[in-house]
Amino acid sequence: MSDTITKFTYQTFQQSKIYFALAHKQISTRLRNFVYPTLEFKTQPLSSAILQKMQKRIDKIMERDLADGENGIYPVNIIFDNPWSDFFSYYPNIWLDMPTVWNRIQKKKYQEFSPQINTQDYPKYYLQNFHYQTDGYLSDTSANLYDLQVEILFNGTADAMRRRILAPLKMGLEKLFLGQKLEANAPQKLRVLDIACGTGRTLKFIRATLPKAALYGVDLSSAYLKKAHQLLSEGLGELPQLLQGNAEDLPLRDNFFQATTCVFIFHELPPIVRQKVIEEAFRVTQPGGVFVICDSIQVSDEPDFAPMLKNFPAMFHEPYYQSYITDNLEERLEKAGFINIATEVHLFSKYWVGYKPVEEVVSSR
Repeated sequence: MSDTITKFTYQTFQQSKIYFALAHKQISTRLRNFVYPTLEFKTQPLSSAILQKMQKRIDKIMERDLADGENGIYPVNIIFDNPWSDFFSYYPNIWLDMPTVWNRIQKKKYQEFSPQINTQDYPKYYLQNFHYQTDGYLSDTSANLYDLQVEILFNGTADAMRRRILAPLKMGLEKLFLGQKLEANAPQKLRVLDIACGTGRTLKFIRATLPKAALYGVDLSSAYLKKAHQLLSEGLGELPQLLQGNAEDLPLRDNFFQATTCVFIFHELPPIVRQKVIEEAFRVTQPGGVFVICDSIQVSDEPDFAPMLKNFPAMFHEPYYQSYITDNLEERLEKAGFINIATEVHLFSKYWVGYKPVEEVVSSR
């Protein structure tokens, strides 16, 4: 009976998020067309066959999310996690910010920041209004709105896609510790790094899954790190160590982490930077350790979704997305030194899992 209740509650919870996101998009689009009738996006219409396939994938990831919780991959209660305080505090601000966003789109201002924001110490590729967000990733306002905006973007499924890293993460660690049960033995020895941790949503799920592990997060944005500290301070468990730094040159020791993760960042990097980040992940991961990536699906994963993938950079400012959806990340991982690379696809996201060879020699850094 309890499993039936959990399933019904979860389905109701997820469906409500989906319907809310769809309603938000429909109303905001009508409002935009009224305020800016000449503002148009060059997008391709999605066929009913594509929409039906998307719905089947949504159903499938919901089933997988619930099953992983019930099977003990992570505590089942985290599938109900939702930033309610942020929703009630900041959701109205999304609507208030819309006229500014629409004006930016119409004037094609993609690198616009408030005067008080210091942009001196950031790489040029990072100084973008990704998703047309006000101040890009460099303000408290952006950090407060980000998780809400991403949940709406993905019709309430962003967290379910993030949680798909947890099973391969645990499996990789169990391989490293020769099948030992992580909950009973190894966690106090574990160090896990989330690269480009943003607001800390992924770290929150990892902490629930590996409650005794020492967690670390690195991000370029001090505003997003401040938001991550706030989020992670609200829950139980040890507070992860949060560091400001560039993923191209991580301020961390060689061979220090048994596992590294990276979620939703590679599509916002130029190709050459993607390689540097992968090489840094390799450097800081210990021999035998695992590296798990979650990002957007690519054209080769689902050719029928090609119109949707082409629409994404047309509707949102994503200057590196077109190169990403045809990039060979398996090849990049192999070039860095990772082995036994495997991939999975869940809904709109793709996952790469690679291992650092055990015989890797410790460097002098």
